[in-house]
Amino acid sequence: MHAKIDRRFSDPSADPTPWATTEGALTQAELYWITTVREDGRPHVTPLIGAYHDGALHFTTGLREQKYRNLERSPKLAMTTGNNTWAQGLDVVVEGTAARVSDNAELQRLADAIVAKYGEVWRFTVGDGVFDDAEGGPAAAFRVEATKVIAFAKDPHGQTTYAF
Repeated sequence: MHAKIDRRFSDPSADPTPWATTEGALTQAELYWITTVREDGRPHVTPLIGAYHDGALHFTTGLREQKYRNLERSPKLAMTTGNNTWAQGLDVVVEGTAARVSDNAELQRLADAIVAKYGEVWRFTVGDGVFDDAEGGPAAAFRVEATKVIAFAKDPHGQTTYAF
């Protein structure tokens, strides 16, 4: 991984955001936003839960949801998180592709990570390559294979890009 601060969009006093800080923001985030692309080319943006687990961002989606249909057609996506304030915190954008997680042992580890983060309200049961959810039907799990991550620091403002 290579980190570089973009001086065009950064305060002269800003240093590159350390990867550990960015990883911490991804780990601690309670909510993420995912952007996928519809069949007609329009963006589809929606909030969702997720877990930064085993060095990658993970999320789930029901098999009948729009984002799932979009990802079946094109796995390219962007996920964002942060605190949406101007003068403090860190906002992060993860660009990459969604890779389906279907191994039951890996799904169980992810389910454990999600319940550890969010509590029992988000307990998933592992089925045959999916999360079974009696209320919403089966859900697919995905790992984001990041190609680029951008961290937007504040106070001082700095834009650090990590290339993988």
